[in-house]
Amino acid sequence: MSTNTLNRIIFVGCLLISQLAQAVDSGTFKLINKFNVGGDGRWDLLTFDANQHRLFVSRATHVQVIDADSGKVVGDIPGTEGVHGIALADEFNVGFTSNGKSNSVTVFDLKTLNTIETINITGQNPDVIIYEPKSKHVFVFNGRSTNVTVIDAASRKEIATISLPGKPELAVSNDAGQIFVNIEDKSEILVIDSGSNKVIKTYSLGSGTEPTGLAFDQKHKRLFSVCNNRKMEILDSETGKIVSEQIIGEGPDSAAFDPDMGIAFSSNGDGTLTLVKENDPEHFSVFQSVSTEKGARTMAYDSEKHRAFLVTASFGESPPATKDQPKPRPSLIPNSFVVLVYSLQP
Repeated sequence: MSTNTLNRIIFVGCLLISQLAQAVDSGTFKLINKFNVGGDGRWDLLTFDANQHRLFVSRATHVQVIDADSGKVVGDIPGTEGVHGIALADEFNVGFTSNGKSNSVTVFDLKTLNTIETINITGQNPDVIIYEPKSKHVFVFNGRSTNVTVIDAASRKEIATISLPGKPELAVSNDAGQIFVNIEDKSEILVIDSGSNKVIKTYSLGSGTEPTGLAFDQKHKRLFSVCNNRKMEILDSETGKIVSEQIIGEGPDSAAFDPDMGIAFSSNGDGTLTLVKENDPEHFSVFQSVSTEKGARTMAYDSEKHRAFLVTASFGESPPATKDQPKPRPSLIPNSFVVLVYSLQP
């Protein structure tokens, strides 16, 4: 490639980023699509497949696979009892699901979506699951046993267990060998080294309590932890210093970061999507609060097309409280499950 061609590519890239920044300043995130997906089961985490433009959505006993552009259900992965999360390892052409009720991980083919095998793990109630590309390991965060099961993605064997001081929630990788995970009942972020499979640092979340969603800004080394007391705590990922604290909506669950727009997102159960702008690496401010739908607190993000995918459904009455269920959840109206798509509009 000639120097002139390379300079032209750099110029066009800088121009597109500049135009996007101007669009952010003048536009707003709005609902651009609502996919009436239906199907059985409640839901938990969802994962966006950037290569195939698909959404993987956990639905209690199975995983729905949805075309992210059309909203059409293009596949289903059965036999995932109590499924919580989905991790994708593109270089191996496989995905992994964490099955909370069966204490197992389902391995499936990313092209055919066929199940390859089921790995029974020693961890109890596997929940969040991520793939770490440097070590080529899958990290399964277990809620009941408060530890992490480490699986080698190539051999698909459990190779290590990492003890944790409390209940893990969402986790992110810096793609350079470190994993960050929210500890819900300690209001902390732990840093795990994927080479040694050990916790190497602990960061306090200050006044933030019961953290759930976690996002990462690769360029500026910033962590965005969304907490149940309506706070987004923004930390330096290398030192653990709290850089900023922003107010978000009630009942947050997921977080995301768009590197081109410099915006962090918090999807909240009160029916809002909070957008926090990174004015510079040291200064942040709430940019927008977008109305969504009640219960739409779980999110996946497409940073290429700048789309936020949120899911919810319609609910009926809550059953009477019992000793075993003092806070019963409202009944789910059959086939009411929807995917909401929000994107930047002028």
